[in-house]
This record gives sequence, C-alpha cells and structure tokens, in this order.
Amino acid sequence: MRRGSRCARSNWSLVQIVKATTTKDTKEHEGNLVMAEATRIADQLSRAFAGEAWHGDSVFEILEGVSAAQAAARPIKDAHTIWELVLHVAAWDGAVLRRMGGTAVELSDTQNFPTVTDTSEAAWRNALAEVRRVHEALAAAVAALPDSRLYDQVPGKEGAHYSFYYMLHGVVQHELYHAGQMALLKKM
Repeated sequence: MRRGSRCARSNWSLVQIVKATTTKDTKEHEGNLVMAEATRIADQLSRAFAGEAWHGDSVFEILEGVSAAQAAARPIKDAHTIWELVLHVAAWDGAVLRRMGGTAVELSDTQNFPTVTDTSEAAWRNALAEVRRVHEALAAAVAALPDSRLYDQVPGKEGAHYSFYYMLHGVVQHELYHAGQMALLKKM
C-alpha cells in the first residue's frame, strides 16, 4: 500500500482516540492547540501500526494482501516468519497493556514468539484480528493515561530509566522495527 493510504477501520479508531482525549488533554499555546504527551504517544503508536506514519507504510499497510501461505513462509532459514512477527507484536502489545494496568510482566520464550500451528487462511485472519484488537486496546489505554504517570516506574522493571514514557516510546520503536522485517519478508 502506498504512503498516505488508509486502513479505514484503524484510522477511525485513531480519530476516536484523539477526539476523546483532545478535549481533556489539549492546551492552548500561543494560539495553537498542544496535545498532551500521552495522547501524542498514542497517536504515534497508532500511526506506526495503522497508517499515516511519517516514515512510510505502517504494520497493517505492509500486511495488506499477505496470504496465510506468505505469512507462514520462511524464506530465510532460522529467521522468523511474518506470522510469527505478528504474534510477537501482539504478545508485546499485550504485555505493555498489562504493565500499564499494574502487573509485572515478563514473557517466556513461547509467549515471546508463539508457534504457528494452524496455517489456514481462517487462522491468519484470526491472528490479524487479534493483533489489531490488542493494539487498539493498548492505544486507547495510552491515550487515557494521565501525563502525570508517564515517569512512574513500570511494575517489575528495575532502573530509574524504565518509566512508562520509556516503555511506551519503546513499543512504538518495536512495532516499526518488526514492520521493516515484515516488509522485507513480504518482498521475498
């Protein structure tokens, strides 16, 4: 999909998130509206995943048109498949969401990169629906997060640097990193 094209369902969610949070978190600065930081992070998270990202295609723009067979293919020996990367992104979006809820979460190797056992088109559609569901829940939770919590320490993490701010920017970077891998695998 070309830059600037839209995944209508996800962009609608982004619009809803921004509208819902803009009224309570928007401030005026020299005549311009200034978005709250958590709302800005939610916006970047949604752009990386669903579209209108500055860098180019988002995760879901890259995944458009990928069949179950293509998603399950392993064109590079010992590398992850597109499908495994999608499940991995869903696992980490879910982990970050649970951490935001106060739970200390560490993923096991099996949770980190779940094994694909059913490679049917129906199973692929279900995997895409699940990653979208988890991602949208995460984006909504980030948009609703008060800026005052951004520098709170993430449950179960050590080091003063491991704040929600650090983790949330990290999850945006994580999605873009794997989007690049998916884009390359799609071309093979």
